[in-house]
Amino acid sequence: MSTFFIQQFGCRATQADGAAIERQLREQGFCLAPDPTVADVVVLNTCTVTSAADTQARDAIRKLHAANPSTRIVVTGCYAQRAPEEIAALPSVSFVVGNSHKPQIPQLLHSIARSSLHFVGVDLAQPLRASQEYPSASPAPILTGDISLLSDVLVAPVLGGEGNHTRPTLKIQDGCNSRCSFCVIPFVRGKSRSLPPQTVLSEIQRLADSGFREIVLSGINLGTYGRDLTPRVEFLDLLRRILDETSVERLRISSIEPLDVTQDLIEFFASSDRIAPHFHMPLQSASDRILAAMHRWYRAEHYARRVELIHDRLPHAAIGADVITGFPGETDSDHAATLQFLEPRPFTYLHVFSYSSRPGTRAAALANHLPGYVIKRRARELRALAAGKSAAFRCSQIGRTLRVLTLHRDTTDDPNFTPALSENYLTVRLPVSLPHNQFLEAEVTHAGGMQLFASPIESRTLALSGAI
Repeated sequence: MSTFFIQQFGCRATQADGAAIERQLREQGFCLAPDPTVADVVVLNTCTVTSAADTQARDAIRKLHAANPSTRIVVTGCYAQRAPEEIAALPSVSFVVGNSHKPQIPQLLHSIARSSLHFVGVDLAQPLRASQEYPSASPAPILTGDISLLSDVLVAPVLGGEGNHTRPTLKIQDGCNSRCSFCVIPFVRGKSRSLPPQTVLSEIQRLADSGFREIVLSGINLGTYGRDLTPRVEFLDLLRRILDETSVERLRISSIEPLDVTQDLIEFFASSDRIAPHFHMPLQSASDRILAAMHRWYRAEHYARRVELIHDRLPHAAIGADVITGFPGETDSDHAATLQFLEPRPFTYLHVFSYSSRPGTRAAALANHLPGYVIKRRARELRALAAGKSAAFRCSQIGRTLRVLTLHRDTTDDPNFTPALSENYLTVRLPVSLPHNQFLEAEVTHAGGMQLFASPIESRTLALSGAI
C-alpha cells in the first residue's frame, strides 16, 4: 500500500486543508508515513502570503529531495495556485496542484500508485494549465485553473483536522471578497464561500464524538461566514447553534476582522465558558493614512474601541493582532503611531510581519517601497514591544486558576512535564505526566521563558490528603 506524508505551511485554514487531504487519503486506503523521508509521496501544502513563505516552500522541496530522491513530491496550496510554473521548474517536483484542484489529489495519488501515465477523473469544468499526461522529465505537470470559477458554496476538502493534533481545526469559510492592497490571498483562494450550517454542526459533533474536546473554527475571513448562503446566516447565530446543538466542550475561533467583533459577539463570549476568551484581530497598522492606503475598512479609533470592549468585559482574554511594518510609503511618523497605539493597550501577543511585495497586488505597483534595513529595524522594535506585552500578560496570570487542555508531548519534551493550553491561549507546563486531551484546573505558580508553570489543583489536593 502506498504511503504519504503531508508537510504543512501557513495559516490555520491551510492546515485544515492539509488535514482534510489526510482524511481523504486515509479513507481511500493510503497509509500515513511517520516522516517524509520514508513516504512514497509527500504532499507539500504551501502558503504564499509573503516572499519568505515562498522561499520556505522551495527550501523544503530541496531538502525533501535530498533526503529521499525517490520520493514523489506533490506541491499544492496557495503558492501552487499563484505561481505553478515557478514550482514546476524545480527538478524534484512531480506534480503541482493548485487550490482550484485540491479535491483531485486522492485521484492523483492513485495514478502515482498505479504508475499510470494519465490523471484519472479530472472533471471540474475548468481549463487545465498543462497536459493531463504524466511526463518523464521536468518541468512537472501542472493541475490548476481559474479560482474564480469554483462553486459558490464551499465544498470538500474542508473537513477533518485530526492529524496528530489535540485540537482539530475545522475550516468553515474560505476565500475573501475584500481587496486589501497588500494581500494576494483573494487571487489564490477565490471569493468568500461558506460551509452550510448543518454540515458545520454535523462535523463538529463527529469530532466531539471522536473524543476531541476543543475545536478551532477557521476561515480566511471568518466574520463573513454565511453572507453568501441562501438564506443568509450570521456568524453569531452559527456560534449559538454550535453551543446549543453539539456537545463540544470548548470552541475557539481563529482570526476575525475587527469590524466583525461586535458588542453582541463579545457578550456571547462572556456568557459561556464553552467558548475560549481569545480574540485575534488583524490590525496591520495604527496609522490611518497607511490603513487607507492598505484599503482596510476601519481606522485606529474603531479598532481601539473593540479592544476596550473586550478587555472591559473579559479582562483576562487573549487579544492578539497581526501588524505589518514597512508598507510602501510608511514614514517614521506612521511607524511611531503604531507603536504608540500598541504600547498602552492590553494586547497579549502580536504577530509582526515585514511587508512583502506580492505580484499582482496594488501595493506591488507603488513606487515608494522602503529599503530592507528600515523594515528590519521597525520589525525589531515591534517584536521587542510584543515580547514585553506577552511577558507582562503571563506574569498577570500568576496565582490565577486556569482551565487547561493537555497537549501531545514533543519528542524533546521532558517526560516529567505535560504541556497544556489555557482558555486564554497561554502555554502552560504541568509538573506531572498526564495523557493528552484532558481538561483540568491548574493554579499558575510562576512564569519562565515563553510559558507558565502551573500546579494541577486535583493532583495537589490528593497529595496533601496523602492519597498519592
